[in-house]
Amino acid sequence: MRMQFWKKAVEDMYCDNPPHQPVAIELWKAVKKHNLTKRWLMRIIDEREKNLDDKAYRSIQELEDYAENTQGSLLYLTLEVLGVKDLHADHAASHIGKAQGIVTCLRATPYHSSRRQVFLPMDVCVQHGVSQEDFLRRNQDKNVRDVVYDIASQAHLHLKHARSFHRSVPAEAFPAFLQTVSLEDYLKKIQRVDFDIFHPSLQQKNTLLPLSLYIQSWRKRY
Repeated sequence: MRMQFWKKAVEDMYCDNPPHQPVAIELWKAVKKHNLTKRWLMRIIDEREKNLDDKAYRSIQELEDYAENTQGSLLYLTLEVLGVKDLHADHAASHIGKAQGIVTCLRATPYHSSRRQVFLPMDVCVQHGVSQEDFLRRNQDKNVRDVVYDIASQAHLHLKHARSFHRSVPAEAFPAFLQTVSLEDYLKKIQRVDFDIFHPSLQQKNTLLPLSLYIQSWRKRY
């Protein structure tokens, strides 16, 4: 019902008839002001609706598709708000969205396992002979860490691809991509603990993260 509400709400926004709901009204204002593309909004809702059953991703590709359709779509909308229409920026946004989705899945694993849920891609787990029960028991064997390594490496690869467009992406797009700072921070931390996804240090805040964000913003880098 929630998904149907938002589908209808988006349709109504583009007919200048938003529902009397605070978030919908503000979103309608943004749509009007920045001429936001309806397709990106609908894609976020459609993809979330497909994932309401809360099952593990069957493959790393399925996780990337989910990330592209949700995080990626949100980045495309952010670029539109910034007035950026550029193919290189879109390519970077696609890779950053996928990296964001993968890192979010990794970062949330301790929380999900405490609720007896595992969402990590099944194909990677099967490849290393790891079961969902291994994660529920917080097993720290090498094959479990190998699963985490493979998934984290995929996120790192997407970050690397996104940054390869750096010289071609308009500077106006950089504020939309600053989340790469926190993504890289997590990937470095998990590498330092040898890909032990349950290590307590991964749940601690990095107090220097705001400074890193400021420096990257000042350097016009992402």
